[in-house]
Amino acid sequence: MKVTVVGAGAVGASCAEYIAIKDFASEVVLLDIKEGFAEGKAMDLMQTASLNGFDTKIVGTTNDYTKTAGSDIVVITSGIPRKPGMTREELIGINAGIVKSVSSSLIEHSPNAIMIVVSNPMDTMTYLVHKTTDLPKNRIIGMGGALDSARFKYRLAEALGAPISDVDGMVIGGHSDKGMVPLTRLATRNSVPVSEFISEERLAQVMEDTKVGGATLTKLLGTSAWYAPGAAVSGLVQAIACDQKKIFPCSTLLEGEFGLNDLCIGVPVVLGRNGIEKIVEIDLSDAEKAKMQESAEGVKKTNGLLAL
Repeated sequence: MKVTVVGAGAVGASCAEYIAIKDFASEVVLLDIKEGFAEGKAMDLMQTASLNGFDTKIVGTTNDYTKTAGSDIVVITSGIPRKPGMTREELIGINAGIVKSVSSSLIEHSPNAIMIVVSNPMDTMTYLVHKTTDLPKNRIIGMGGALDSARFKYRLAEALGAPISDVDGMVIGGHSDKGMVPLTRLATRNSVPVSEFISEERLAQVMEDTKVGGATLTKLLGTSAWYAPGAAVSGLVQAIACDQKKIFPCSTLLEGEFGLNDLCIGVPVVLGRNGIEKIVEIDLSDAEKAKMQESAEGVKKTNGLLAL
């Protein structure tokens, strides 16, 4: 199992680290355009192998896509990160050109790879890959929902005063501060609805804190987060590589599902060796449907900024 991660910045390096530590891949290739940067990150990570007990080989390369040849899974993290006060949508002009070029180069050397898109605005970048490549829809996956759901569960556990292993919940919709749809109605603590433990007002606060999770961290850090995004990617990669058939909310091309067409947005999917093996159409309440429709309209508006 060979995995390529494009972009050796904080998010890309975290992806490579978490994938290697889980020890299911034979090789991780880390690629960056900055001379020597990916090679240095790869060497640093390899020097943790004996300490962290993994045998995955991590290789760094400066913009040499021949080193990525034969990859089973490729991850695109490249692009400019958010700065405080920036929206994900404001990154579209620069990042669209980067993602288009990177996806083309990856496919040239790994035509059978499954592609995971992390670059922001993530739903629109995932849609761009669909529109500019010949990859089937099951092999193009946007990461956002997995990360948003992890942040949702963190906020739920915080509100409940419960261990996070007790908590389950999911976020669908667009990967943006306004587009996320945390499914508070379906969130549980050890199978019991969380509404049994906390007030409606507190649950509403959890929802709002989840939606601005990325912006909160950007304000604190001065740039985008990296640990949780890296862990989210590694979870998706492992589910595919190990054919786990796990359900994650991911951005995927919808063709009538959830009443939506011709856009990529976060919905529950089953991930396995073929990438997205099934879109899971859960029953939404009228309020959730309305929020999902509003989110979709926001994503389509951003998609309209693409020069396709």
